[in-house]
Amino acid sequence: MASQPQKYPESVYNFTVKDAKGNDVDLSIYMGKVILIVNVASRCGMTNSNYTELNQLYATYKDKGLEILAFPCNQFGEEEPGSNDEIAEFVCTRFKSEFPVFDKIDVNGEKSSPLYKFLKSGKWGIFSDDIQWNFAKFLVNKDGQVIDRYYPTTSPLSLENNIKRLLGVL
Repeated sequence: MASQPQKYPESVYNFTVKDAKGNDVDLSIYMGKVILIVNVASRCGMTNSNYTELNQLYATYKDKGLEILAFPCNQFGEEEPGSNDEIAEFVCTRFKSEFPVFDKIDVNGEKSSPLYKFLKSGKWGIFSDDIQWNFAKFLVNKDGQVIDRYYPTTSPLSLENNIKRLLGVL
């Protein structure tokens, strides 16, 4: 008996990921929201500015439909070496972040998270498929489609007008 061919995911809502406690999270729970997906690290030179600005965006727009999903990754300079519990403690204690932090993942290579394989599959012009460093950002519309990708050095606050446009509050 032949197996069914695997269907290519149509949106981020087709993925289930693990939270920092190891529980499954079906991303369809974010359906109808604007999502900013970020690979994060605790010991990166960009940690303070990114977490500070991500917190500002989340505080301003979470009640209007913005979700920020943080995925720790240790692939860049080993700048996220801690356990999931240590990472969550750092993010919640130092930055008082309220957005969800997920299981530590790989964003590049053979062990790359299926979600990140999907995120990187867009036509990004000057970007290669690979994530360049910590704090690369993907902006996802309410239909679960990736509409933009940003370099790690892009300030989260510089995305505010795009987020407001997608939320319909511009």
